[in-house]
Amino acid sequence: METDIQRFYRNKTVFITGGTGFLGKVMVEKLLRTTEVKQIYLLIRPKRGVEIQERISEWSKDLVFELLLKSKSDALQRVCPIAGDCLEPDLGISDTDRRLLASEVQIVLHGAATVRFNEPLHVALAINTRATRLMVQLGKQMVNLEAFVHVSTAFANCVIDHIQEKFYPELLTNSSEKVLEMTDQLGDQLIDNMTSALLGSFPNTYTYTKALGEDVILREAGDLPLCIFRPAIIIATSSEPVSGYIDNLYGPIGLVYGVAHGVIRIALVDVNAQNSVVPVDYCASMALASAWKTAASAVRTSSPPPIYHLTPSEQNLLTYGAFRDKTQSIGENYAVTKMLWYPFMHFMTTSWLFPLAAFFYHTLPGLVVDLALCAIGRKPRLLKIYQKVHKNMLLLRPFTCRSWKFGTKNKDRLWQSMSPQDQEIYNFDMLALDWDSYFNRALRGMRFYLCKEPRSPSSIAEGQRVWRRFHMLHRTLQLILLCSAAAAIWLLLNLIAAF
Repeated sequence: METDIQRFYRNKTVFITGGTGFLGKVMVEKLLRTTEVKQIYLLIRPKRGVEIQERISEWSKDLVFELLLKSKSDALQRVCPIAGDCLEPDLGISDTDRRLLASEVQIVLHGAATVRFNEPLHVALAINTRATRLMVQLGKQMVNLEAFVHVSTAFANCVIDHIQEKFYPELLTNSSEKVLEMTDQLGDQLIDNMTSALLGSFPNTYTYTKALGEDVILREAGDLPLCIFRPAIIIATSSEPVSGYIDNLYGPIGLVYGVAHGVIRIALVDVNAQNSVVPVDYCASMALASAWKTAASAVRTSSPPPIYHLTPSEQNLLTYGAFRDKTQSIGENYAVTKMLWYPFMHFMTTSWLFPLAAFFYHTLPGLVVDLALCAIGRKPRLLKIYQKVHKNMLLLRPFTCRSWKFGTKNKDRLWQSMSPQDQEIYNFDMLALDWDSYFNRALRGMRFYLCKEPRSPSSIAEGQRVWRRFHMLHRTLQLILLCSAAAAIWLLLNLIAAF
């Protein structure tokens, strides 16, 4: 028997942007597996030498669609690619495709974005802000539109500590209208040169342009049946379609990946700061549920659109210290076979001291390894990796050394309005999430999906043997260094006594 949300999506036509990204693929899979959606139009950027239809066909080999294709072998035939590019005028969509979308689409899930923190401002503005305006304009042309979900981020207003499910236009130095007008009049280089002045208190171009995107919604959405979905840091799946699925190194999982290989040993992180992470399958479920709720409660008024936060529950928070301890305590169970050293991690918050600590923890050992690689005729690589790692740590510091409090009243009302059956199928209950169990699944998934290690017991046993070997070497090195330090202090004291 169909649930309320399943009934809403039956025979509907959905347009998704960002569908080839991490969240996008999980949303597409969830739609196809749990509903009888009629058609999914997917905005896809053409790539040289690769037809857009080929990119959809390749999904049949992606493990995230394995469960779906076992039960519905022809499911991907309901996905129709639309050639487009958020960097292009009018999103790069042809007139023919635009007319098709305007006449057929009933639900829009706009998730396309660049999530790079150091993206040049003119690029981030084009993708995260101007493309949002173009999507709103396209939505107004859709004669059968029932729901439009704009995927933002819980950190779009990160310049304040307590973020409610509301708009904050006062945090911007200039309105979205004015900034987009400037980008039309000035060249890319001039806009990039104005980055510091335009960002104001925002820590990077990502959060700033996402805030501008929300300002576009506030100013230009009008009476569209629209809502904004603000997820926190999106990481591996909790349970579906497979547990621990992840296809990128963004967020804390990237840190764990580096630690697991024995490459990253120190980071700019406050152990007491909240680690605001959410499983990607929870995000997909809530995005689909918020579209249902938007259509069910859509009333053409001039009131601002509703906003929904998906962040860790106040009664089930996770600190970075707890995150580190949980992952390290079970690290041996999912040890990788290709580690360079024993996995361990130290956190610090003093940014001026970090370069010195990084020199001893990263750069010096990296130099030794690179010299050894050169000696055997191989290309050195660790020092370049560390340069990139250190740069990214400085970019992430505003988020790893600070905590926020997020209001969730709208999200709570959305959850309570769902039937028990829908709550089971479209679960996003962060209060009930068991972090210990979750990180067991996430580390197992990271080992398989990102590290490309086999799932076989023999591979796991080999990883554990390597882990124990490096653990012994690590303890031996610590003992040698401790004895050397003690000997140096003893010698120094004797010299002082001699004088």
